[in-house]
Amino acid sequence: MRKLGLMLILSVVAVNSYSLDIGGISLPDTMETKDHQKLVLNGAGIREKWFMDLYVGALYLTAPQSDSEKVVAADEPMTIRLHIISGMITSKKLTEATQEGFENSTHGNAEPILKEVNEMLHAFKEPIKNGDVFDFVYLPEEGVSIYKNNHEIRTIPCDGVFKEALFGIWLSDQPAQKSLKQDMMGSNS
Repeated sequence: MRKLGLMLILSVVAVNSYSLDIGGISLPDTMETKDHQKLVLNGAGIREKWFMDLYVGALYLTAPQSDSEKVVAADEPMTIRLHIISGMITSKKLTEATQEGFENSTHGNAEPILKEVNEMLHAFKEPIKNGDVFDFVYLPEEGVSIYKNNHEIRTIPCDGVFKEALFGIWLSDQPAQKSLKQDMMGSNS
């Protein structure tokens, strides 16, 4: 079993079985929470901008789901993984894109979660390079833990509003990229 972080504070463990290769990135078909709850790969795709591949985004859930609204609203363990595949992604650009994503997913009303948003953006202060992997892990009653390259950066205690806005960056009605949303929801249509 390959670990994504320290077992004592680990939120997710990847199992060595790989089921999907996207953009040269092999994604595990399952992950496990620290309390041994299995998460399955719901779907994954490539975030593109101006015909350039930026990152592979993957969604892990407790059970496959095709309704993005249900995923965003669910109060159950889930993970979004971003595997950076471009040197064009910098700390500044990821911070700006995430801020824009929160504005879109909250329909311009990010003020109630500004504290949590700022805590999350702080996680992007260190330089970001091609090959870096970010995991955003939501566990009910714990909040959102952010991992970079298998190391926990921080855990943000939060309520459902922040979690919904975070996962809404990729899964709301104004996602970062519609085709990536479809891929993460397991639909290539």
